[in-house]
Amino acid sequence: MQSHSEFQTPPPGCPAHAGGERVPLHGPEFAAAPEAFYETLRQYGPSAPVELAPGVEAELVTDYATALHVLQNPDTFARDSRRWRALNEGRVPLDSPVLPMMMYRPNCLFSDGAEHLRLRQSVTASLARVDTHRLSRHVDRVAAYLISQFSSRGRVELVADYAQLLPLLVFNDLFGCPAEIGDRLVFGISGIFDGVDAEKANEVLTEALLELVALKRRSPGEDITSWLMAHPSGLSDEEMVHQLVTLIAAGTEPTQNIIASALRLLLTDEKYAGDEHTAGLLVDDAINDVLWNSAPIANYGVHYPVRDVELGGAKLPAGDPVVISFAAANTDPTLSTGRQMFSKRAHLAWGAGPHACPAKDPALLVAVLAIEKLLNTLPDIDLALPVESLTWRPGPFHRALDVLPARFTPVRPERTASIPSATGGQSAGKAPAQAGNGSQRGKWWSSFLSWWKV
Repeated sequence: MQSHSEFQTPPPGCPAHAGGERVPLHGPEFAAAPEAFYETLRQYGPSAPVELAPGVEAELVTDYATALHVLQNPDTFARDSRRWRALNEGRVPLDSPVLPMMMYRPNCLFSDGAEHLRLRQSVTASLARVDTHRLSRHVDRVAAYLISQFSSRGRVELVADYAQLLPLLVFNDLFGCPAEIGDRLVFGISGIFDGVDAEKANEVLTEALLELVALKRRSPGEDITSWLMAHPSGLSDEEMVHQLVTLIAAGTEPTQNIIASALRLLLTDEKYAGDEHTAGLLVDDAINDVLWNSAPIANYGVHYPVRDVELGGAKLPAGDPVVISFAAANTDPTLSTGRQMFSKRAHLAWGAGPHACPAKDPALLVAVLAIEKLLNTLPDIDLALPVESLTWRPGPFHRALDVLPARFTPVRPERTASIPSATGGQSAGKAPAQAGNGSQRGKWWSSFLSWWKV
C-alpha cells in the first residue's frame, strides 16, 4: 500500500508547484484555473495531498465514487473536527484564514451519530416550516430594491451589487434579524468565506448571533431562529448560535455563487439565448450547468478518519482532514458524458449522505427567482467585458466570481425612496456603500428595511 508521502516529485505537468508534494488550493493560480489543478490531482489516484492555506494540510478526494464512499460512511469518516490531529498538536496557525470554516462548532455540520441526529432534526423541522410563497414574495421585494439602486445607471457590477447581497438580505428576513443585527451578519458571513480578516469577521458574526438568540428568547416570532429555539431538541444558546452560523452560511454563499455563475452563462453562452417562452427553462438549465460544472462550494465537507484507513491505495492517518472536492467529483472524466441531461440530481454540489445540505430547496428557489427578476426587468442586459477577462475570488472552498460587470438600457426604478447613508443621513435614491468595502457592506440590510417601509 502506497502513501502519498512516498512521492518524491509531483506528477508530471503539475501546474501548482515545481518540487513540493502538496498542491496549494489557495492563491490566484488555483482561482484562475481549478480544472487544471484537479486534472493534476487525479494523477495521484482518487485522492491527493493538498494545502488549503499556508500550514494547513489535507487530503482532497477528486473521484466521484470515492467521494460518495466518504460521504456515506460516517462510521469511518467523522465530521467532528475535534479529531483534527494537526490542530490538537499545535501545527495549524491559529490565525489561519480557513480556521473559521474548519474549527469545531456544536452544530449538525460538525457532529456525528446521535448528537448529529438531534441537531439535524431541529434544522430540518425548522426549514420545513418556511412558507415558500412568503419567501418568493420577499425575494421579489429584495430583488426590486437592489435593481432600483442601479437600473437608471445603465451599468452594474452584478456580484457586489446583486448576487452577493440578495441572499444575505433574504436570509436575514427568514431568520428574523432586525437591522442592527442583520448589518453585522452581512459583514461576518462575507468575511469568513472571503478569508479577509476572517478572525474579526467570525467574532462579529458570533456576537451578532448571540444578540439575535437573546432577542428571540425574549420575543419569538415567525422565523427560523424562533422555530429552532422551540424545537424539542432543546438547543442551548451556544448550539443555537452555531446552528445559525451554518444555516445562514449554507444558504447565502452557495446561492450568491449560483446566481453569479448562472448569469455569466446566460449572458455569454449562445446555447442559453432564448425567448420569453423559454426563459424559465433556460434559467433552470443554466443553474443545473453550474451545479455540475462549477460547484458553488467547490471543496469542503471536511471529514476525519476515526482510524488509519486505506483510500484508493493511499494510507490516510486517523485525524487528518479529508476534504471532498465536489467540483472535481462532478467533473470526474469516468462519469458518463450524458449525466447532466439525464440526471439533474446526481451531482454532489449539495453533498450526499447524512450531511447533505438541508437548505438546498430555499437556496435554489432564491437563485431562480433572483435571476428571473433581473432578466425580466432588464431584458437587454449584457456582459460589459469579454468573458475570458473575468476573474475569480481566491480561496480553497468556493468557486466564486470576483466581478461580473454588465450594461443595459437604463430604466426607471420600480420604486424610489430615500435610503439612509452610512452616516445616518438621508440621500434620495442613493445606494449605500458597495458590498465589498469591508464593514460598510453591512449597511445594506438597514437600508433595505428603510426603503421597504417608506
